[in-house]
Amino acid sequence: MGMLVEGVWRDIPRDTKSTGGAFVRPESAFRDRVRDPEAGRYRLYVAKSCPWAHRTLIVRAMKGLEKAIPVAYADAYMGENGWEFPDGYLYQLYSKAKPDYTGRATVPVLWDEKTQRIVNNESAEIIRMLNRDFDALARRKLDDLYPEKLRREIDWLNERIYRTVNNGVYRAGFATAQDKYEAAVSELFRTLDWLEKRMKGRRWLCGARFTEADVRLFTTLVRFDAVYYSHFKCNLRRLVDYPNLWRWTRRVYALPGVAKTVDMKQIKEHYYRSMKQINPTQIVPKGPALDFSL
Repeated sequence: MGMLVEGVWRDIPRDTKSTGGAFVRPESAFRDRVRDPEAGRYRLYVAKSCPWAHRTLIVRAMKGLEKAIPVAYADAYMGENGWEFPDGYLYQLYSKAKPDYTGRATVPVLWDEKTQRIVNNESAEIIRMLNRDFDALARRKLDDLYPEKLRREIDWLNERIYRTVNNGVYRAGFATAQDKYEAAVSELFRTLDWLEKRMKGRRWLCGARFTEADVRLFTTLVRFDAVYYSHFKCNLRRLVDYPNLWRWTRRVYALPGVAKTVDMKQIKEHYYRSMKQINPTQIVPKGPALDFSL
C-alpha cells in the first residue's frame, strides 16, 4: 500500500523499522463535521472488506439512510495504487480535496459533493454524525447510540477495545518483530477473555442498551475466525470458542440491516489477496464455515 507525498502517489510500504517492528496506525487527517445535512449531498467511500468502513455501513443501514447517503464501494483487491473505485483511485479523491496532502488514503471517507471536499475520514467520528446529524433523513427510528448517561462507560469500552482488539489484531498481523507480535496477541486475548466474562448475562456491552461500542467491536469479531485467527496469527482461540461473544456476535448480525453489510467473500479476498507481504501466494482459504444466524 502506497501513500501520497505532497499530493503525489508513491509506492511506499509501511515503515516498522523505526518502531522496532511494531505497527503504529497514523491519525486520521480530516476531522470536520457535516454542514446542513441534505439528501444526496454527502457520499461515503468505503470498502466492504474494511472493518473501519464497515462501522459506517452498519449505522447507515440501521437508520435507513441508504437513499440519503449514497455509497461508493471499492474493489476487494487493493493493489499498488491503493483502494480502487469504479471511477478511479481513492488517492485521487484525497489529492482533489487537499493537493499537497501527505499521508495514507484510507476508507471510510465522508465526501461533500457540494463543496467537493473530504469532511472526515475517521470512522469513530463518522458513525457519531450518522447517529444523530441525519435524523431528519432517516427512514428507521434508532435509539441514540451514544446516550448521555452511558457516555463515560462507552468511551472507556471504546478505548480498551480499540487499542487491544480493533487495532490489536493489526498490531499482531503487521508486526515484524517477535516481541511486538507476542505483546499484541497477549493483550488481544486478555481483552477477549475479559469481554467473554463481561457478556455473561448481558445482552449488549453496556447492558440492555445497544450502543456504538457494540458496532465498533462487531466489525472486528465478525472477521475474526475467517481472517485474523489465521492470516494475522491471532490463533490462541477462535471466536467460536467464546460462547458468550459468539452468541453476542450472532445477535448483532441478526439486527435489522446488519447482515446485508457483511460480505465475507470480499473480506477474505481483500485480506488474503492484497496483503502479499503476509500471504505471498495470495491463495484465499475456503473456510471456515461460519453460520451467523441465530
